[in-house]
Amino acid sequence: MNLLEATKRWPTAEAAMNHLEKVRWNGRPICPYCKSEKTCVHASKDKKMPRWQCESCHRAFSATVGTIFHHTHLPLSTWFLAIAIMLNAKKNVSNAQLSRDLGLPYKTAWSLALRIREAMMSDPEQARLFHGIVEMDETYVGGKPRKGNTGNSGGGTGSKRGRGTKKMAVVGVAERNGRAVARVVAKSELRFDGMKRFFERFADKDNSIVITDEFRAYRHFNKFTRHYAVNHRRAYAVGETHTNTIEGFWALVKRSWYGQHHFYSEKWANHYISETAYKYNHRNTSDAFGGLLRHMAGVGA
Repeated sequence: MNLLEATKRWPTAEAAMNHLEKVRWNGRPICPYCKSEKTCVHASKDKKMPRWQCESCHRAFSATVGTIFHHTHLPLSTWFLAIAIMLNAKKNVSNAQLSRDLGLPYKTAWSLALRIREAMMSDPEQARLFHGIVEMDETYVGGKPRKGNTGNSGGGTGSKRGRGTKKMAVVGVAERNGRAVARVVAKSELRFDGMKRFFERFADKDNSIVITDEFRAYRHFNKFTRHYAVNHRRAYAVGETHTNTIEGFWALVKRSWYGQHHFYSEKWANHYISETAYKYNHRNTSDAFGGLLRHMAGVGA
């Protein structure tokens, strides 16, 4: 769904509302409060924006009630444009850019994008346990290393690279040729117990083969699942034993950080990382826009 197509299909808030009704109810409005199908058109003053009346509980409602769009002060057509912009931005999109593209105040664009990212973070694709060949790894997101402050032998007294860094720690799991998920974790979680909990949260330990590097936190993974490790000091891949899939996903995460956002607070970092994960997981989906809209409307929830 590109911007030109979105603009043609939903030029007005009324057209966008009609589409949301179709997505959510498929022509049969259901009361979001009591789930009754006995509804009728509400005698609203705004004839362009349809509302409905429940004949059972007598409450008035629209298609936005109970969804992420509830109580929004923005036209749904603006929401749809924002979704299209975010899904089509390969390196993600900054809140400032979204503000400029939609002609919105920065705080409004930030709030709009945050709610869309929250929907991406609760993607049902991440709720299904990963299985098959699964790769697990950790990375660190933060300030770009510069000469003289990397803690290397070349001089400087700055933060170290890799696992000795002060950057934000992110742990991820990726299916081979499938989905990926990642979350910010505390440095104290980068131990066996923490990594085991993370793996079991997202992966099916009984139907997975997990491949990692030789970080000591993975050392005893073979006690609860099938585990293979690749020694990156010797080789990046030994046959099918490699972590190239998750490394490719980390490249997308960091490209978004370097190219667009430049800074993640710990409070909101998972939202931005989940935006990358959502687009990665739906990279082969023909209608990513429709799938995200159905999720935001609560269809199938």
